[in-house]
Amino acid sequence: LKSLNKYPIEIRAVPGIDDIVEGKISVNDLKEIKITGLLGRPPRKSDPDLISKDILGKSILVIGAGGSIGSQLSREIIKNKPRSLILMDISEFSLYKLEKEFSNLGINKLVTPVLGSVTNESLLRRIIKKYRINTVYNAAAYKHVPMVEKNISPAIEVNIFGTLAAVRASKDTTVESFVFISTDKAVRPTNIMGSTKRFAEMILQSFANEIKDQNQFKISVVRFGNVLGSSGSVVPLFEEQIKSGGPVTVTDPEIIRYFMTIEEASQLVIQAGAMGANGEIFVLDMGKQIKIKQLAEKMILLSGMTVKSKSNPEGDIEIVYTGLRPGEKLYEELFTGDNISKTDHPQIMRTKEKFVSLSDLLEDLDAMNLAMKEFDSQQIIKILSERIDGFNPDRKIIDNILNC
Repeated sequence: LKSLNKYPIEIRAVPGIDDIVEGKISVNDLKEIKITGLLGRPPRKSDPDLISKDILGKSILVIGAGGSIGSQLSREIIKNKPRSLILMDISEFSLYKLEKEFSNLGINKLVTPVLGSVTNESLLRRIIKKYRINTVYNAAAYKHVPMVEKNISPAIEVNIFGTLAAVRASKDTTVESFVFISTDKAVRPTNIMGSTKRFAEMILQSFANEIKDQNQFKISVVRFGNVLGSSGSVVPLFEEQIKSGGPVTVTDPEIIRYFMTIEEASQLVIQAGAMGANGEIFVLDMGKQIKIKQLAEKMILLSGMTVKSKSNPEGDIEIVYTGLRPGEKLYEELFTGDNISKTDHPQIMRTKEKFVSLSDLLEDLDAMNLAMKEFDSQQIIKILSERIDGFNPDRKIIDNILNC
């Protein structure tokens, strides 16, 4: 691939010879070379025992099932023969698409779609009781950084109070394992999204600290970076921009990010959850960070075009730098300091993070709830800044519905 990059040609791969011989595919069905093959590392291998531990023969609830991660988690769960799978999402269309996908595969009898919000604790309790849920995966969140910066109160409601509702509904029930999907942006956050996810992590840590019998109910937090192919990934955006003739927009020439395929992330989330106990925070090994500029260049070249620049003014697609967006970092981190340790899985690490008592957090939550209802973003940011290490926003609030 590297040797072909210098030529303005679209690159495709010939199907496997076995598929051609068996008539499953013809030589005309050339496959596009995917950017996922250019991560600079081999795909992560999963441990079948860990994958099946919290799923095989059990009843599973995926909250936020219609999203990129939630839907892929659901696909991985179905492969591992659960007793039942409850798909919960607030988006009717997303839930419809996922249910239809499973219906087309002939496995819709195992799947039950439920429309609802993660903030609806009474609905969550009813689902858990009726379907005798064993494992909960909470993938529900508002996670688009610039959007959350402009809509602070809704993000607080879903990311923080939604997490609180989900763990309260799960505790002291049939639920044995609660797994929360977090983000690398929760580490020393510079934006509202990251700070809400870190606060949610702290809620779960404090709840776990109160649990006496870890064998009865365990809480796990799983952090990872950007997922290729997810709704918020730069890859679909770049693909769209390239197809329309450019330009491809990159915020800064030096910006770097961790990347992982959506399949890798989902499988590792399941495995990390299976290892969890006592509110542990797991960090997925994402490999080396990748320059977004280089990612854009590779995608342009793989599309059979060249990069238009000063050194190549006759190129096809120009890369334009738009400047960092509100709350955006040049680089992300997966943990703070040297508080990282290995687990039995080579691609999953464990980190220790500070947290406070549940009673202290509940006081913060009462104050935050009042501020949220009054759309008082300044008070919300004050509470987050006082509680979360490293969160110190130095910019003007841009909330669209700020109570001045």
